[in-house]
Amino acid sequence: MTSWKKGVISFVMILGLITLGSMALAQEQQAQLTTKDFEGTVKTALGKYLYLPETKGLDIIVAGNVEGGTEGLVGKEVRVKTSVLPDKSNLILAESIEIKEGGSYRQVYTRSGQPDFSDYFDQHLKDDYAALIITDLKKPEDWAGKTKIKVYGQLANSSIVITDKKGKEIAKIVVDNMTEYAKFYMKKLRLFDKFWFYLNVKEQMDKKTMAKTKEIMKGDVVFCGLF
Repeated sequence: MTSWKKGVISFVMILGLITLGSMALAQEQQAQLTTKDFEGTVKTALGKYLYLPETKGLDIIVAGNVEGGTEGLVGKEVRVKTSVLPDKSNLILAESIEIKEGGSYRQVYTRSGQPDFSDYFDQHLKDDYAALIITDLKKPEDWAGKTKIKVYGQLANSSIVITDKKGKEIAKIVVDNMTEYAKFYMKKLRLFDKFWFYLNVKEQMDKKTMAKTKEIMKGDVVFCGLF
C-alpha cells in the first residue's frame, strides 16, 4: 500500500474517532441539561406537587405513589432526581425521591407513569387574564363579559372578598372550584392574607343577588400568586 493511501486511511480513522467523541460529549451534555438532582428540605407539598427552596422557583410534580404521601415529606430532608420538562416553564418531573433518616437516605418514590398536567397552570398564560378592578357594584361594566380574570383579594368562606384601600368590602366572587395546583400555591403563599387569584368565569350574578350578597360572579380558581 502506498504511503498516500495509508495517510488517507489514517485521516479517515482519526476523523471518525473525533466524530464519535463529539457525539458522546454532546449526549453527555444533553443528559446534564435534561436531568437535575436536588437536596434540601421540603417546605410545601399537596397532592402531586412539592416545593424545595433549593429548586430556585421550580415546582416538582410526581407521577406515581409516594410512601406516606407528598404532604408527609414536609419538613423532611430529601434527595430528588428530576427530569426537565422543556414545555413547562416552572415545573420539573420527579424521577425518584429519597428521604434522609439518620445519616443515610431511603427511597420513598420512583416514577411509575406519565405525569398528569390537567390542572397545571403555565406561567406564560398569565397575560391572558385581565386584572379586575372594581370600585362600585353599580358599575357592572367593570366585569361584565369577562371570561378570564385575575383579582386581588382574600379567600373567606368559599368566596374571594374584594376590598377598597381602607379595607371596606366592595364585592365578592364565589369560588365554585379550585384546582389542586391553585391550592398548592395557596399553601406556598400561607404567610400572605391577600394575593392575586386567577379565575375562569362561569357565571355572572343577577342584580338581585348582587344587591343582597355583593356577589358579582362565580368561577374556578386555576392559579394564585403575588403578581
